[in-house]
Amino acid sequence: MAAKAGTTKTASRGPASSGGEQAIVALVNDEPVTGFEIQQRAAMLSGGGLQAKAQENFKAILKNPRTTERLKAILAETIKANEGKSKDQIIAIFEGRKKQFAMDMQKQAVESARSAVLPGMKKAALEELIEEKLKLQEAKRLGVSVGDDEVNRVLAGIAERNKMTEAQFINQLGGGTDAMKNRIRSTLSWNDVIRRRFGAQIAIASKDVDKLVASTTAAGQDDVELRIQRIRIAMPVKMDQAGVAARMQDAEKIRAKFTDCKSTGAVASGVAGAKFEELGKRRPSAIQEPTRTLLLNAKDGEMLPPSMGEGGVELWIVCGRDVVKAEDQKRTQAEGELKQKEFELLAKRHLKDLRQDAHIEYR
Repeated sequence: MAAKAGTTKTASRGPASSGGEQAIVALVNDEPVTGFEIQQRAAMLSGGGLQAKAQENFKAILKNPRTTERLKAILAETIKANEGKSKDQIIAIFEGRKKQFAMDMQKQAVESARSAVLPGMKKAALEELIEEKLKLQEAKRLGVSVGDDEVNRVLAGIAERNKMTEAQFINQLGGGTDAMKNRIRSTLSWNDVIRRRFGAQIAIASKDVDKLVASTTAAGQDDVELRIQRIRIAMPVKMDQAGVAARMQDAEKIRAKFTDCKSTGAVASGVAGAKFEELGKRRPSAIQEPTRTLLLNAKDGEMLPPSMGEGGVELWIVCGRDVVKAEDQKRTQAEGELKQKEFELLAKRHLKDLRQDAHIEYR
């Protein structure tokens, strides 16, 4: 059946199950996808799930009463077959047979897991291989080439990050070395294709970086600076209830006359014992609670109600606030994330266009 990708995309037919591993399952612009490739890719895609399923199966086999009965039977067979030998010799022979029995059970668990997991992965494997062919064809058309050395370097790096040798990593993942290398090569080639075609179009606005940084800033961190003033009215030498009340009354008078930050000093000068302070820019964390929260919630140009502070009655004024620019590292990271999202969106669109224009034939 031959069709444009736009129509075959919804076709229900999957990889062919007959004809052997070298049978051609699909043609992508006349380039074949074989049953062998699908088998390898399906094994790779199911790597983690296959292992988990195999472990689950192995545990179930161990818990099965028939396993215990079989071990008892093996012991009885070993004793009967080795009459006349010492106890230690019989135990050694039994341990060898028990080890082989355990290996057989593990193999059974893996095979059972593979038969359960792989069929469901074959369709996904075919779709990934079709897209891989399209990516590499586009890379070839644009003269993009990724050498074996670069592919090997990336593979070694992935294995190292997983604290494994390349062989251990491939064995755990499944699918063989070629399947993994082909996937790496197509990914590197495709990334280069998108950078060449759309790199100049990816531009991230500074406001978008600020927005992302603000949304990821941890609670308690300063992301603003407050521009504040303070008026402090000293307490009388003799502290009594009447004296405190008088100072609070003076503070209320100042607050009633306050209009804006430009006039704060003049308003304060009209009250005996009042001291005006232009504190400038302060981080919220440098101010004690509950004043900190009150200032953060106040409007610009607002004077807070009088409160008792160290050595007197205090009036705090918020004159403005500035968003603190994140550290260069945070901004660079945020910009990188936004570029990556844009990059992925453009890559997805371009692949969709390639697929719509491709000639894909399923067999």
